[in-house]
Amino acid sequence: MNDLKSLLGPMRLPFLILTPACVLAGMATASSTGVHLNPIHVILAFVGAISAHISVNAFNEYFDFKSGLDFRTQRTPFSGGSGTLPENPSAAKHTLIIALLTFLITALIGIYFVIVRGPLILPLGVFGLILVVLYTTWFTHNPFLCLIAPGLGFGPLMVMGTHFVLTGS
Repeated sequence: MNDLKSLLGPMRLPFLILTPACVLAGMATASSTGVHLNPIHVILAFVGAISAHISVNAFNEYFDFKSGLDFRTQRTPFSGGSGTLPENPSAAKHTLIIALLTFLITALIGIYFVIVRGPLILPLGVFGLILVVLYTTWFTHNPFLCLIAPGLGFGPLMVMGTHFVLTGS
């Protein structure tokens, strides 16, 4: 069970509920245009979004642990991480692997949609990938960026990105 907690903890599963809500909002706007929703594209949009969310969470857990921030932060339900890595430091390597693999999954799905839907989705995708990688190491060091980055990631990027990959426009 400890191994499962070490694997799932950095993913912050309770917070992943936001991602399906954003994808569903994008699906709703796409559906309202009257286009047929390709089930494969719906699944890929969902997997890409969940992978991006898991990746940013795992990167956050890893970098906060490595910087020592986890040891200086009073944990609450919404800050201080999952506590997985301070409790089990040997899980840090696995957390980084999870972050990198889910980032790769997101990027590969993005490449698929660039091929299928064209390069217009590229700016949203690249900005989303930048947010995932730089959220902890750069965005969180600026109070203003730290406030708007999640809003941009879960708002316009996920909702508009889902709409675009499902409609092509």
